[in-house]
Amino acid sequence: MDTIKFLRLAAVLERRGKCKSQHYVDIAEGLFVPPLPLGPDAHARGYPEHEVQAVNAAVLAGKSRAELRALVLELVAARKNCGVNNV
Repeated sequence: MDTIKFLRLAAVLERRGKCKSQHYVDIAEGLFVPPLPLGPDAHARGYPEHEVQAVNAAVLAGKSRAELRALVLELVAARKNCGVNNV
């Protein structure tokens, strides 16, 4: 992957068709990827676009909650391989 585009919360909510509270419930339940800090101060946060697309595609494909959790774990683990880590 050459470049990573980050999406801010409003764009993610629009792409998911979810409200903010349900979005955060999904993150807490492991059904969606958590955001990453976009700078050293960690105030700004964003979501890698390819991760948002992958989770949305899995939802559209009818994946189960267990399958979504497995995908989210895989995506978060892959962050370490490309130098993008949760803080």
